[in-house]
Amino acid sequence: MRTITTTSGLPVNVDEHDVLAVIEAVSRELTRRSELEYGFDDVDRELEHLVSQLTPDELKIYLKESLFMSFNRFENDRMMTIMRKAGDAKDEEA
Repeated sequence: MRTITTTSGLPVNVDEHDVLAVIEAVSRELTRRSELEYGFDDVDRELEHLVSQLTPDELKIYLKESLFMSFNRFENDRMMTIMRKAGDAKDEEA
């Protein structure tokens, strides 16, 4: 099993190519270290540290999964907007 580590050494399994596992590891790391008092620069440093340990092939896989997750989020947000507008129109008719 191939692992990379956070800046403090927390291992992150990259064999499963699980973007959520990486995000959860960064969140745990920053929360433990900063007790929710962290900002953009802290997140950027942690992600940069993790990304620097990935191979080019792993980077492609993680990018594709991240884009897929972002696309799903975009579509879900768009559907919620459509449903909200439909609900508002229904309320106005009543």
